[in-house]
Amino acid sequence: MAAVRINLLPHREQKRQARQRQFISLAASLVVLGLAIVALVHGVLSAQIENQKDRNTLLKKEIAKLDEQIKEIDRLRDQIQAVLARKQVVETLQANRSEAVHLLDQLVRQLPDGIYLKTVKQAGPKVTVSGYAQSNARVSTLMRNIEASPWLGTPELVEIKLVPAPGAPKDRNLTINEFTMTFLVKRAAPTEAKLAPTPGAPAGAAKGAPAAPAAAPKTKA
Repeated sequence: MAAVRINLLPHREQKRQARQRQFISLAASLVVLGLAIVALVHGVLSAQIENQKDRNTLLKKEIAKLDEQIKEIDRLRDQIQAVLARKQVVETLQANRSEAVHLLDQLVRQLPDGIYLKTVKQAGPKVTVSGYAQSNARVSTLMRNIEASPWLGTPELVEIKLVPAPGAPKDRNLTINEFTMTFLVKRAAPTEAKLAPTPGAPAGAAKGAPAAPAAAPKTKA
């Protein structure tokens, strides 16, 4: 004989429990869904963060490479400047290598009679000469000759004074003008139009630069 099941719970209580079970199931589903969404968002953000970190690392490496390239460019620029400076020095030396020849040549050409040089000193383009002159007018003539020279210029008289004539007998009381003068050597070579020979110069002096001196400057024995 089959057993008879009798439900002793009220009908309303049964429905209430069913709704509770549905609510719990729904809440659990929502919690699971929420956790899944949070995990998904967290995964997406983590992937983006890792991607940004990779990009930052790549950028740092590229910046480091650019810094090295900039240093190399600066080093090459310094080398270029050094080479250009040396080139300028070499060009200057080549342009002025015959400067001493021109200086002595012009001293011979421009030195008037009655003047005797005892010292010639050069420091860069500046030349200092000292010597003896028979008169002030001859010193003035020397300054004019230097001013008109194609290789010399800017003469300045530093000092001129009367001194006993060197080598003269003391009982005769002879005096002579002792002078000191400075002038500049022109670094830039003059053009051929400026190289006209001075009176008494060799005929070939008009072609190109002045010829080498034929004799040493006049000096007092």
